[in-house]
Amino acid sequence: MENIILTGPKHSGKTSAGKVLANIINNAFIDVDEYIFQATGQSPRELYSISQEVFQKAEAQVMSDLSNLCENKEGKRFVIAAGGGLIDNPEALENLKKFNAVIIYLDIYAESAWNRISGSMDGILPPALRTENPQETHRKMHKRRSAAYQELADIIIYAEGKTPDEIAAEIKNMI
Repeated sequence: MENIILTGPKHSGKTSAGKVLANIINNAFIDVDEYIFQATGQSPRELYSISQEVFQKAEAQVMSDLSNLCENKEGKRFVIAAGGGLIDNPEALENLKKFNAVIIYLDIYAESAWNRISGSMDGILPPALRTENPQETHRKMHKRRSAAYQELADIIIYAEGKTPDEIAAEIKNMI
């Protein structure tokens, strides 16, 4: 099997489906947000709260490290769940394009993503959504990012309403 990178909006199922998929196809699983935490000792949100530049630098470095890891000579393969905003980080995006991997975009409706984000953050929205109208900011960001991710992707999976098992099975059947 090949290396696989799952992209998509925050809470689209990248991590959940990625773990299932990695298990099914016997690849190792890496969550970029967790990798950032392991590399820096701070969560992506903590880094972003310092500054967007600090977070993006850490994300770009991790993507470079992972690109090198995916080029291993032992034949080990990975399923990688990328961060939802990676598409807005030019250096991290360039590093992602260096991967020897199939890029898969998990597409969900903006409203679904918003409901998941706003329902899971204990009232504390991600910094990029702390605006006068967070839901409208999210809708516009989702639309822009979705178009960019679709252009980047080798495969698009419509993940709306699907379980992680269903998403993983669909990906396995398409690769």
